[in-house]
Amino acid sequence: MTPGPQICVTGGAGYIGSHACYALAARGDAPIVVDNLTTGRADAVRWGPLERIDLRETEVLTEMFVRHNIRKVLHFAASAYVGESVSDPAKYYENNVGGMLSLLTACRRAGVRQFVLSSSCATYGIPASLPVAETAPQRPINPYGHTKLMCEQMLRDIAPQIGMSFAILRYFNVGGADPSGVLRENHDPETHLLPLTLFAATGRGPALQLFGVDFDTPDGTCVRDYVHVSDLVQGHLAALDHLAKGAISLVANLGTGRGHSTREVIRAVEGVTGQTVPWHAAPRRVGDPPALVADATLAKIVLRFNPQRSDLQTMLTDAARSFGLVREGANHA
Repeated sequence: MTPGPQICVTGGAGYIGSHACYALAARGDAPIVVDNLTTGRADAVRWGPLERIDLRETEVLTEMFVRHNIRKVLHFAASAYVGESVSDPAKYYENNVGGMLSLLTACRRAGVRQFVLSSSCATYGIPASLPVAETAPQRPINPYGHTKLMCEQMLRDIAPQIGMSFAILRYFNVGGADPSGVLRENHDPETHLLPLTLFAATGRGPALQLFGVDFDTPDGTCVRDYVHVSDLVQGHLAALDHLAKGAISLVANLGTGRGHSTREVIRAVEGVTGQTVPWHAAPRRVGDPPALVADATLAKIVLRFNPQRSDLQTMLTDAARSFGLVREGANHA
C-alpha cells in the first residue's frame, strides 16, 4: 500500500533539523529524515525513520522519495561554516549547490509539491542599512553566502517549471535549545557564539576569542540578531502551512529585529551563569560583516511569526540548561 503524503526533512539529524522533526511530531506528523551523518547525529533522529543518503545521490534519493510518497520538503542540509567556506570553497559549492540541484531533480521526478529552503542572512553581505529587509540587495561576501544565494535562485527558476510552490526563509543567528531538554545544540567542532561563551564561562571550553574588537559598532564587536531555535522552527512550520493553503511562494526573513553585540552576549552569559567569561581579542575573520539585524515584518504579517523565546536571557538559559550548566530552579534574573 502506498503511504499517504509524507514530509522529508533533509539534515534532520542536525541541530535545527532535529528540532524541526520534534515540532513536526508534536503536531502529528512523522518526518522522514535524510542525512548523510557527516555532521548530524543519528541519536537526534527520534521522531521518524532515518534514510542515510547523501543528497548528491540523485537516483537513491529519488527512489526514497517515491517509496515514501514525499510531497513536502524542509531543506536544512548544508555545509554552514563561514570560515571554512573561505578556506575550502570547493566543498561548499559541491555540497550546497550540487546537493541542491540533485535534490530538486529528485523533487521533479517524485512529484514534490511544497519546498521550504533554509537560507541565510549571509546572502545580504554587508547591508547598506539596518534592519535589513527582504528587498535589500544580495551581495554575499563569503562562499557560504554565495552558495545560499545560488540555491535560492535555483529554487526560483526550477520550482515554477515543476509545479512546486516554495518558501525561502533567510534566518539570522540561531541559538538556544528546546526548553523540554530533549534536544540541544551539538556541533563538532562548535563554532557558534552562544555555546562557546557558555563553555568559556563554566570552564568547559577555552577562553572566548573575540574576532574583531574594532568594528564600526557601538562597542567595537559584531552585532547579530539572535533567534531561538524553537521560534525558528515554528516559522518553518508556518511556511509549510502557508504553502499547503495554496498561497503563493514567498521569501521571508526570520529574526527578531533586535541586535546584540558580542560583548552584550558575554555580559548576558555572566548573568545567567554567575561566572566571568575569560576572553581575548583575535583578528577579524574574513567574511564577517559588522552588523546583521533582520526586518522580520513580512514574516510577522504573512506567517504570524512572533518569537516567544528569542530574548537573549531565555535563549542562553535554555542552552545552558541543555548542557547541564545551570541548576534547575536557580534564579537567572
